[in-house]
Amino acid sequence: MVRWMCNAKVKDRVPSKELRERLGIDDTILILHQNRLQCHGHVLRKEDTDWVKKCMEYQVEGSRRRVDQRGHGERLCRKDSKAPNLNKDDAMDRGRWKKLIKIG
Repeated sequence: MVRWMCNAKVKDRVPSKELRERLGIDDTILILHQNRLQCHGHVLRKEDTDWVKKCMEYQVEGSRRRVDQRGHGERLCRKDSKAPNLNKDDAMDRGRWKKLIKIG
């Protein structure tokens, strides 16, 4: 879509990064990280009695298979929040959280 908007063909060999800069579009991976952190902050601000927060903190008993993906979303959020050094206290201030995830 970006190539079409810039009227650039693949044979022109213009890097996608350059095309996104022309249009002022952020990298897709960065947007995904920000959206994931935005949702994570929303859940962190919920009350402890809320079912969504309980589900996030729920520990499954028993052993997991090696290939199992349970908890994958939580690991991604932990990894994303480590990059810009975010913590739970930052999430409690909605404005600050929004600024920090946009910067990071």
